[in-house]
Amino acid sequence: MKIAFMGAGSTVFAKNVLGDCMLAPALSRAHIALYDIDRTRLKESELMLGVLNRNINHNRAKITSHLGVPNRKKALAGTDFVINAIQVGGYEPSTVIDFEIPKKYGLRQTIADTLGIGGIFRALRTIPVMLDFARDMEKVCPDALFINYTNPMAMLTGAMLRATPIKTIGLCHSVQAVIAHLSKSIGVDLRKKYPRLETKVAGINHMAWLLEISQDGRDLYPMLRKKAAAILAAEKARRKPTHRDLVRLEMMMQFEYYVTESSEHNAEYLPYFIKSRFPRLIAEYNIPLDEYPRRCVSQINHWKKLSKELVHNPALTHKRSQEYASYVMEAIATAKPFRLGASVLNLQEKGDRPLLHGGSLLIPNLPAEACVEVPCVADRCGVHPCHVGPLPEQCAALNRTNINVQLLTIEAALTRKKEHIYHAAMLDPHTSSELTINQIRNLCDDLIRAHGRMLPRFR
Repeated sequence: MKIAFMGAGSTVFAKNVLGDCMLAPALSRAHIALYDIDRTRLKESELMLGVLNRNINHNRAKITSHLGVPNRKKALAGTDFVINAIQVGGYEPSTVIDFEIPKKYGLRQTIADTLGIGGIFRALRTIPVMLDFARDMEKVCPDALFINYTNPMAMLTGAMLRATPIKTIGLCHSVQAVIAHLSKSIGVDLRKKYPRLETKVAGINHMAWLLEISQDGRDLYPMLRKKAAAILAAEKARRKPTHRDLVRLEMMMQFEYYVTESSEHNAEYLPYFIKSRFPRLIAEYNIPLDEYPRRCVSQINHWKKLSKELVHNPALTHKRSQEYASYVMEAIATAKPFRLGASVLNLQEKGDRPLLHGGSLLIPNLPAEACVEVPCVADRCGVHPCHVGPLPEQCAALNRTNINVQLLTIEAALTRKKEHIYHAAMLDPHTSSELTINQIRNLCDDLIRAHGRMLPRFR
């Protein structure tokens, strides 16, 4: 078996996913092909994984490194699974551009990697690179499963599924972490208190909904909403709120369901919280503006220390993480089914026959071309998405405001028409609530110029 890791310079993430593979008996003897365009970071990951292979895997895996575009096909040749964890443009210059230029227009962001003006431009510079991967895969590993971890998840995974024949799924951390986050948010260990907890999650990446949470048929939402109301009241009475999940709790009170991704993320997917006319909302909901650049700077500053712990630590070890990737690959390799949440195309068809009972749309009240996040089962035959049915209409409506941006960004990337960039930005909930049409068009033009050769040419 061969596993290619694209963006292997992401050393911490490579340790988690590939360390997991080494601990899975069915994957432990795999050929692991590392690919990156950064020579230094690629070498660091190779050294780290070599130590890990020795310490936890008896050197059973074969590890090779492949630097730069001329060696990309060799990395991919004969691969069964391709893991994608790239960041096109890096922190500098691209992330800095995504934050600093919108600031000149008074448009503030928190993470800017999924939606909003930052998410749009991150997608526009990443989709062409991923389509290059797909073209190489069509030639040297056409049957491989492409596992995308890169954001903006829905836009990138959706573009791959629409523009290439490569089998693709998108994996995120938010689905399997939602109960832990909710537990921390309300101060109750839900899995400990309710050992037979049952849940159902579906929607779109970073805005999927905890549609059901129950034990033995008892709906736990009344208890959750009561606790959320008490927390919101207490925090709003403080001079300086400290709770980190107030946006999600407010959204649960207003729209009835808890959303999978963090408050700092969802604050910028919606038109309600980051508003120049109402600056008090930033403090009231404890919204961390410019959070992602701060994280990037912190990670850069701490990398020397962290590299000693990872790259130059002869005693390095690993415990299998909650990341889905190794479990998916293991299920396909062994035929032992595994349940997960993944991003896939909403329209599921094979030829003229719907694959799913009750219609071919996984979520009927979302667009057919949307990339949705739904329960799936992995087994010997691949990854099979499950029919969810309609979302509560208010949840679907919020999803559609984000899907509008996603579909138009994909359209811009695939057609190279500049007008679609403007369309995506004008339909973005946060951007359109803050700027005029002319400001949005000018902002897009400024971002296109600033990114320069990091973007393809648009007409």
